[in-house]
Parts: sequence; C-alpha cells; structure tokens
Amino acid sequence: MQVLVLYYSKGGNTKNLAAQVARGVESAGVTALLKSAGEVSKEDFLASAGIIAGSPVYFGVMAWELKKVFDDFVGVRKKMENKVGAAFATAGHASGGKETTIFSILQCMMIYGMIIVGDPMSATGHYGTACVGTPDEETAENGFKLGARVAELCKKLG
Repeated sequence: MQVLVLYYSKGGNTKNLAAQVARGVESAGVTALLKSAGEVSKEDFLASAGIIAGSPVYFGVMAWELKKVFDDFVGVRKKMENKVGAAFATAGHASGGKETTIFSILQCMMIYGMIIVGDPMSATGHYGTACVGTPDEETAENGFKLGARVAELCKKLG
C-alpha cells in the first residue's frame, strides 16, 4: 500500500514540509511516494490509497503547477473515489492565505470523490498542516502526524 505525497515547491519550504509528511506516512508502515507536481503520473494517482498534496500560497490558492495535475488527471477522477485525501500549505506571511490554499486543494479532492481529512487533534485539529516560511519543529511534527493519520486511515479502509 502506498500514499502519494504530492507537492509543488519553488523555494524549498513546501518540499521540506512534504518530506516530513512522507516520514509520517512511513512511520505507519505504509510506503510514501514523494513526488513533485512535475514528476507525478496518473499511474501514481491510481496506485495510491491516499494523496496528501501541498502547495505554497499563490494569491490564496494552490500554485498552478499543482492545479494542472488535478486538471490533467481528471480522466481518472471516478477511479479515485473513496481514497483518502489531505492537504498542506506554506506561506510567506502569517495572514497569507494558508487555509484558503488548503481548501483549494481539498476542493479538487472532493470533486475527485476522495474522503477528506484534516490534521489530527494531536496536531492542530484543523484543515491541514501549514506554516510561514521554513517549517519549524512544531510544523514538521504536525506534518508528520498528518502523514501518519492518512496512512492509518488508508490501512483501515484498505
């Protein structure tokens, strides 16, 4: 079983957080497939029990490079039904639109028919993991917990 940790990162902060999310997936005994938006394939989507996608904040929504993946893979949408989906974001400012960016990712996942989860109560208990700038220790731990939660849910549903 695998969980796809999909991200777009221009400056490295989102890639760094994606790596922490993938560590969490692996901690639950599930394979983490860590791929950037430019590397991912439809086969990666189809072979994954869950997808955790992350983006920097661009005008309050996900980067177009990540949105392009969801647009390009729309042909497999119905095959994604009942897989687990979650999201994370990084921003340049405290009020920079992290939650709306997460919602833009989750909205695509909902249209794909996925089961959406936020981060666990042991983290922030909100929409997904997010931070300003480079992920600090607390954010890294929250990303880890998000990855572990999605992996555990995939095992329960699998």
